Amino acid sequence: MKPALPRKHWPAAALLLALSIAACHKEEQAVEGVAQKAATAEQKAQATATLRDKQRAALAAIPLPTKSLYVDIHDPSGWENPFLTVEADKIDLRILLTDANTSSMGQGTLLRPEAARRQEMQIRLADLAEAVTALPPEAWRYGRVVAVAEAPAAPAKDHPQIRRNVEAAIQQLNDLGVVVEEWPGR
Repeated sequence: MKPALPRKHWPAAALLLALSIAACHKEEQAVEGVAQKAATAEQKAQATATLRDKQRAALAAIPLPTKSLYVDIHDPSGWENPFLTVEADKIDLRILLTDANTSSMGQGTLLRPEAARRQEMQIRLADLAEAVTALPPEAWRYGRVVAVAEAPAAPAKDHPQIRRNVEAAIQQLNDLGVVVEEWPGR
């Protein structure tokens, strides 16, 4: 039979018991904290998925691309669909709206210049999906295809960041169901 704990060790045993109970309580709190973070992350993921589904549905109205319409275009100025120029800290989005006048009379002249229909905006990479989804249907002459190029005049030190941004932009566009034509930037 084991001898009983001597009386002089009782305070130490009581302290050890109290610390064990406190440690278990802290562990329970940590588990609850992790569970709450996981639930919050799941809710965010569901909200993002819902938003992405809405964006995909909005772009589904744009027909799939017709490569024969743009296969022979080798100059960015001839590209009539959305064109992205990716830089280290931003993306330049250029679109060309259709001419509201359907007659061919005076087309391309001073009375109806193409530059008046060209719109350019600078966006953040995080806003790319929202910006592409908001484009009007007439900006998609070739179907659901976007040209992407690295900024040609970027400093050499920015090239790795630009490449990462290009890859992230391509991933976002592909997630939306948009075909990407990557153009050489430099």
